[in-house]
Parts: sequence; structure tokens; C-alpha cells
Amino acid sequence: QDEMFANLKKFQVCNTVEQLNFLFYGLVGAGKSSTINTIRSIFEGRLYVNCLAAAGSTTSHTLSFGRYRFKNEKKSFPFAFYDVMGAEAEEKAGVNTQDIISALKGNMKEGYKFISNGPVSESDQCYKRNPSLDDQMHCLVNVIAADKISMMDNKFLNKWKTIRETASSMGIPQVLFITHVDRGCPLIKDNLQNVYKSRKIKEKMIQCSNLTGIPMNLIFPVVNYHEQINMNTDINCLMLDALKIIVHWANDYVK
Repeated sequence: QDEMFANLKKFQVCNTVEQLNFLFYGLVGAGKSSTINTIRSIFEGRLYVNCLAAAGSTTSHTLSFGRYRFKNEKKSFPFAFYDVMGAEAEEKAGVNTQDIISALKGNMKEGYKFISNGPVSESDQCYKRNPSLDDQMHCLVNVIAADKISMMDNKFLNKWKTIRETASSMGIPQVLFITHVDRGCPLIKDNLQNVYKSRKIKEKMIQCSNLTGIPMNLIFPVVNYHEQINMNTDINCLMLDALKIIVHWANDYVK
């Protein structure tokens, strides 16, 4: 843990941008906001709740486009994490697919309030014309809860496909975080170090890869802080293991 964290603390972003931007996308209740909370807890060394997490809710608690940057020992990490309204299967429910595309391209400003039945318009004060590489997203982090994989229907998968195709056309790296991997697998619940030994988790990773086309080496099982009252080294290590890889991929994109 200490070595991975130290490497992130001294990470140098390519000179072309000031920071690396990570956009989190997934179904309502997938754990996007909780993942960002977990990252902040690790970076700042204490349990922290900054953006409101839906905790398995069927409605999104994230209603506006949020940007989160964290500090350690008064020094900011060169990473920005962006949270959005959760997606839903129905056409005019959840975050609008075109809004995610606008965010990827850097057209959306922080604070934009999401409207399910229509995307951000070019006349909106939160619409940014002629965005720079600094404004664009440098990595798309797809988030899905381990216990909800089998519940994804074609309506949502089609929305997801549109977003992933846009990211691919822009060359933006894409990864998948599988959250809640400690649920439903006694091997993991008793010891998080068994994550990559679990047959159930490997099956879920394969299932996600088959559904999304995202390769296995871009899929990361993680656990978020949700009921813990103290920091947990195993939770930290799973998240840091994913972060140390994706920051390099995002950095490669902006070079």
C-alpha cells in the first residue's frame, strides 16, 4: 500500500495538461460516488464523504456535474474525478447519453444540472465551446455493481455502447470498476486478498467483458467504504492497484 501510494504522490502529469480527468459512468446505485469517496479517503488518510452516495438506491443522488480534487499534506494530486447522474434503462430517465458525450469532449462545465429528458444545449451557460485538451476527459471509468451485472438490460447496454463508441473514436482509455465484490462471496468477505482467487469474481469479470467488449485486463474488482468506520488496508490496496494503472493510461492519452 505505502509503495503504491508513494508512487501516486510523486506522479508527474505530462506537460500538455495541468491534471488528468477521469469521468465515472454507470447505472444508478452502481457505486460511482462511493468510489470517488473511497479514493478521497485513501488520498487524505481518513474516511471521508464528499459527494452524496446513493448506496444502492434506485434513483440518482447525483444531480449535477461534479468535479473532485484531493490533497495530501497540503499538496493536490494532479487528478480530477468527475461524477455524473446515474444512468437508467428507460430513454427519458437517468443521465442523458448525449450529456456524457458532451462531458467526454469537454463541452460541459462543472455545476451543470442534469435534465433526463434533454441534453445540455449550446446556449446553456454551462456549455463550453471550443474545449481544450485540459477540458476533455482523459479516461472513462465505467462502474457496475457485482450483484447487478445480470440485471443490465439491452436498453441500458445500448446507451452504454454509444458512450463507449464515442470514447473509442476519441482514443480515450476505458476501464471498468466492478464494485461490491465483497457481497455474495464468503471467500472475499472474509479476506479481500482473495479477490483474484475467487472463481465467482472471475466469472463476473468474464461476463462484463463479454457484455461490454472491455478486455479483462481493463476490468478491476474494487470495494468501496460504505459501512466501515476505520480505514482498511485491503480496501485501499484494491483501489490503489487500479489507480496506479489507469493514471498511466490517462497520461499516455494526453502525451
